[in-house]
Amino acid sequence: MEIEILDAKSSKSLGKCRVSPDTTLKALKTEVQKLKPSLTVHRQSLRLEPRGKAPKESETLKALNVTAGGKVYVRDLGPQISWKGVFLAEYAGPIFVYMIFYLRPSFIYANADNPMSLTAKTAAACWVAHYAKRLLETLFVHRFSHATMPLRNLFKNCSYYWAFAGYVAYHVNHPLFTEPSPVLLYAGLAVFTVSELGNFSIHMLLRNLRPAGSNVRKIPVPDANPLTNLFNFVSCPNYTYEFFSWVGYTLMTSCIPAGLFAAAGMYQMTVWALGKHRNYKQEFKDYPKNRKAILPFVL
Repeated sequence: MEIEILDAKSSKSLGKCRVSPDTTLKALKTEVQKLKPSLTVHRQSLRLEPRGKAPKESETLKALNVTAGGKVYVRDLGPQISWKGVFLAEYAGPIFVYMIFYLRPSFIYANADNPMSLTAKTAAACWVAHYAKRLLETLFVHRFSHATMPLRNLFKNCSYYWAFAGYVAYHVNHPLFTEPSPVLLYAGLAVFTVSELGNFSIHMLLRNLRPAGSNVRKIPVPDANPLTNLFNFVSCPNYTYEFFSWVGYTLMTSCIPAGLFAAAGMYQMTVWALGKHRNYKQEFKDYPKNRKAILPFVL
């Protein structure tokens, strides 16, 4: 059968494609690229109405009631970049920025002769360990649902992480920085360490939940690792552990900028967690009703 492809913004026809009713939207994107080579498959968002919601790529034209002579609209998502590329850039940057303040304080401060405190040394080690873990997870653990994201996200994400790295590092490594009590230092370090291990445990469970090269979605449940038991209470325990990592870092340093970083991260992760929690409940009719999104019993 023959269907027409139109630009979602201008409603201008890009041409017609000969396809079968069993053609998926993912396969249709290849045909659309033949009509307009600059519109690569990763730049396309297909929908049935100009302002309609994009169906899943696995949906067939038959399932979407697109028949001969039907119309499909395509929205240009703009220049794209790989998810992995964005993650590597946004996670490598904070290490580099933070280390400038820690390793070369004379570049930043006028009176940089004072030796680094134990808190500053511990905080630097935790900061580097956190982002090194993220880099390694990006390379060897994470399986991405989508190959690319808009190029503009690279600048937005990097600005957020890199700017906060400088903001936190400036205060923690400052020659006039006042150390908290050893109790706060070690209590914060303990919270940070357990939370980092928990975050990694959740990421490994999620990796094993999705076969390589697929978009299969299942209800996540705890495995033999006790740190994954948080799945009994929230839909996104990776975000829960991430937040408490930075709570621990804030306790460890007793630094307001670190607390602001934790709060900003919690706000964004709450938005993501609520969206994922809602999607889980819509997709799985037997989804556990006692789970919250990110904070057990609360949110």
